[in-house]
Amino acid sequence: MLDRATKWLIAVAISLAIAPGFAETKPPAKVFGWVEEGQIQPEKLSLKIKLDTGALTSSMDAKNLEWFEKGSEEWVRFNVEVKDSMTGKMTNSSFERKVVRNVKIRGAGGAERRPVVMMKLCIGSRMYDEEFSLKDRGKMNYPVLIGRSTLARIGAVDASRTFTVEPRCDTP
Repeated sequence: MLDRATKWLIAVAISLAIAPGFAETKPPAKVFGWVEEGQIQPEKLSLKIKLDTGALTSSMDAKNLEWFEKGSEEWVRFNVEVKDSMTGKMTNSSFERKVVRNVKIRGAGGAERRPVVMMKLCIGSRMYDEEFSLKDRGKMNYPVLIGRSTLARIGAVDASRTFTVEPRCDTP
């Protein structure tokens, strides 16, 4: 018969063999601040982005949202009004994107459906092709919120830091 300590060691060894990497903890490749500077590509629109661990889906402020069809596909046309973080000037950029899906967002004011589009966003030296829900968010300080779905690929967030990287991506 095996004593209690030996049984425990065998159980631990089996657990580690079944779940390789479980006991390993790797530090994240990069730690970002809760606010960073990003750039929408290929338009090269520089703006402040908030890394929002409370949101699942990333979202973007979209003014004058207009639905239309292109062929048999659903598209949206919208404007993004921001203070360009490079020049300090207010800019109004127009975008057209294919709707990849619609999402139901629940908030204090109830639930609503929003279109979701793909946008290329440069953070640091990396380009991310990500889904963004669109909504006119008024005069928000942060026109772009990066949600957990995207944060899982980008890296960790340090709530005590801001503006740790500058966008340095080549135009795709």
